[in-house]
Amino acid sequence: MQIAIISDTHMRTPPFGRYVFNLRASYFDETRALVDRFLAVGRTRIGVFYQSDAYGRTGWDGVRRALAGQGLHIEAEAAYDRGAAFAQDFSREVSHFMDTDVDAVIVVGTYASQAAFIRDARDLGCTLPIAGLSFADSDKMLDLLKEEGGRKGRDYTLDLIQSQVVPSYEDTGLPGVRFYREVMAGYEGGNPPSDEAYSPRRFSFVSFEGFLNGVLLGELVRRMGDEPSRERIPAVMESIQNFDLGIGVNAHFGHGRHQGLDAIYLTTVRDGHFRAVESWERWRK
Repeated sequence: MQIAIISDTHMRTPPFGRYVFNLRASYFDETRALVDRFLAVGRTRIGVFYQSDAYGRTGWDGVRRALAGQGLHIEAEAAYDRGAAFAQDFSREVSHFMDTDVDAVIVVGTYASQAAFIRDARDLGCTLPIAGLSFADSDKMLDLLKEEGGRKGRDYTLDLIQSQVVPSYEDTGLPGVRFYREVMAGYEGGNPPSDEAYSPRRFSFVSFEGFLNGVLLGELVRRMGDEPSRERIPAVMESIQNFDLGIGVNAHFGHGRHQGLDAIYLTTVRDGHFRAVESWERWRK
């Protein structure tokens, strides 16, 4: 039996739609949330720094659509090749955004490339708010920025905003978070890669998202019972409505609805961790 419960925007449209179910909100949802918040505080000149592949262009298109809905357009953009490491120099791209006088930059990239862009932006004196998407793995990105900041004696974590598609894994008031932390606390992990240093992270936004996907997959299997089949997947998944994941919002599927959650959580760095944005007034222009 093939089961497709994934979280990739590229797989949300035909011909994949019949058997693909996404628990999380889409990159379009994330970019729209970021754009709406920036516009609400007067930041209308938005730049986009994105990875030159399908993922990056999806995020770019999400920003474009969100701005177009308000009669605006992307003010400046720059792309980089997939696979960029933290050591890569993005000072030329940063200078491009500074020269075009944008109000904020939305990055659609990986944790390493986004961290490198942030480092170079701050080193060049760019103090604009820089936002990223959940795909970037904000926890790993923050580790890189803290380490670099310690080495250089400066703070690279100011004015960062990251959209997430699950609540914080530190919010132990949520039963789903407590369950996740209990399970992960007892997980020993697999063998580390032999060709690189490996430092496993016990908790993270990314692993919490994966954990919730696993909970949903378990519910699908449970409802399949003793008659699992590929052809039953759509009907069984569409029967999962108001499913309580323990995160404060229920997953809801149905005919024509293959996305279970719509919630977006906007976070910023506070006390050394990405936590919920309490106020956007800091970034009002």
